[in-house]
Amino acid sequence: MQPSVLAWAMAATLGLVVAEVFGGLLGHSIALLNDAVHNLSDVPALGISWLAMRWAQRPADDEKTYGYRRAGELAAFTNAVLLVLLAVWLGWESIERLRAPQNVAESWMIWTSIAALAVNGGITLALVRGRNDLNLRSILVHNFGDALSNVAIIVGAIMIGYTGWHWIDPILGLAIGLLVLWSSIGILRASAHVLLEGRPKELRIEEVARAMLKVDGVMEVHDVHIWSLGGGEIALSCHARVPDMHMDKCETILAGVKELLKAEFSIGHVTVQLERAGLPAQSGYVMPQPAKR
Repeated sequence: MQPSVLAWAMAATLGLVVAEVFGGLLGHSIALLNDAVHNLSDVPALGISWLAMRWAQRPADDEKTYGYRRAGELAAFTNAVLLVLLAVWLGWESIERLRAPQNVAESWMIWTSIAALAVNGGITLALVRGRNDLNLRSILVHNFGDALSNVAIIVGAIMIGYTGWHWIDPILGLAIGLLVLWSSIGILRASAHVLLEGRPKELRIEEVARAMLKVDGVMEVHDVHIWSLGGGEIALSCHARVPDMHMDKCETILAGVKELLKAEFSIGHVTVQLERAGLPAQSGYVMPQPAKR
């Protein structure tokens, strides 16, 4: 996906915020004002994500030796923290309005939310192709939540028009805040896991280590570390014990390990320290049953 998509999404979101602020003030709707603030939080989020996409395209250098792939995860983490704080604020404002409900103009709520739904729906469809990228996923989830909140505001406005129950407006505002909080916590945990160099959740250390024992010449594997570099790239480092042999045979074993890890686990960055079989284990993960030859 091109960064220009995020730039257009940011411009559309700014226009939407202006429309919802006017609609909320003229219609006396806390739900619309809360949704305007919610959408306003998308602007720095989109800006950070746009910058992250540009950074992620930069090659590695002598300072950032792994490149800038984690810029997206850092952006997602920052966005999620901001959204959690915003959700708390939205919840508090809604509770205050629930204590003292105000009359709202449901027509302003309906037409402003229809326009907002068109904008948020369009942004969601534009970003859906990048849903596997954690950075873009944070924006996608956020805009999908925006679209759902627009639908809820439309339904709520219709109910207010038929029943006169003006407390529906702050209830919707509280629901929007809870939706933001729920979606943000998941992104916060996932991005923090990558930034802390956690093991990719789809991989298991023992499963990967046992697979490496299938390579001819590998007697034992220990001190295995697996982490994400960001942008879908996975790295692995380990120690492998092999029989005493010539260097050319060691190169064959290394090539076999790298090929297996790439094919079976999509691990593209592999570092293996070879050790002569029979040496005592020093630390880390050791296979309980070395391969029998």
